[in-house]
Amino acid sequence: MGLLDGKVAVITGAGSGMGRAAAQVFVREGAQVLGADVSGAEEETAAMLGDAFVAAHCDVTKEDEVEAMIRGAADRFGRVDAVLNVAGIADAQEVHDMDMALYDRILDVDLKGVVHGTKHALRLMREQGGGNIINWSSIGGINGSAFTGAYSAAKAGVIALTKAAAIEDGPHGIRVNAICPGFIVTNMSKGAENLPGIPEKACLLRVGQPEEVAEVAAFIASDRASFVTGAVIPVDGGWIAKVA
Repeated sequence: MGLLDGKVAVITGAGSGMGRAAAQVFVREGAQVLGADVSGAEEETAAMLGDAFVAAHCDVTKEDEVEAMIRGAADRFGRVDAVLNVAGIADAQEVHDMDMALYDRILDVDLKGVVHGTKHALRLMREQGGGNIINWSSIGGINGSAFTGAYSAAKAGVIALTKAAAIEDGPHGIRVNAICPGFIVTNMSKGAENLPGIPEKACLLRVGQPEEVAEVAAFIASDRASFVTGAVIPVDGGWIAKVA
C-alpha cells in the first residue's frame, strides 16, 4: 500500500521543479492529483503520470481561478485531502535598488498566491470536515538572505500565514504546515548550484533535489503525520543549522 492511497491532492506549480516532483511522489504513493500551472507545462506532467494526474491551468495570483481549481477538484474526486501551494518565482536584487514592479510581482505569486490557495482550501475543508494544507516557504523566509529581499519577505509571510491558519483551523480538523526548502536544483535556480561555496553552506555539503522535498511533503500529507500542524520544516541539508 502507498502512503497516500485513496487521497486526493491539489498541487500548484506542477509543471516543473518541486511541484512536478511532488506530483510524481504523490501519484507513486497512491494519490489522485490535480496539478496546476500557469505555463502549460502541467500537460507535460500529465503525459508523464497518466490517469492518476489531471492537469489544470491556473494563475495563482487570480483568486477566482484558484477557487475554481480547488472546487473543481472536489467536484471531480468527491473531496480534497491535501492542497500544496508550491507555485513561486524569484529574482535577485538588492533592497536599496529594488524594482517595485518586480517586488509586487514576487509578492503576488509567492505570498498572495499562497493566501488564495490556503483561503479556499480552508473553506472547502471546513465543509468536508478536515484536510491538510502544505505551503511552500523557504529558508529565506526564516533567516532572510542577501539579494532576495522581496522573495524572503514573501516567504516569511507564508510562515506567518501558515501558523495563523493552523491555530484558527486546528479545531476543524485541518492541519496547516510550511516546508522551507534550502538550495534545491530546479529551473529557477539557473545553475547557481555551481557557484563556489553554495554546496558547502549545507551540513551535508551538497545541494538538494526536488524529490527530496517532495518526499517530506508526502509524509506531512499522510495520516502518519496526524499530530503535525503549525510546523515550519526546513528541508535544507542542515543549511539553517550552520547559521543558527
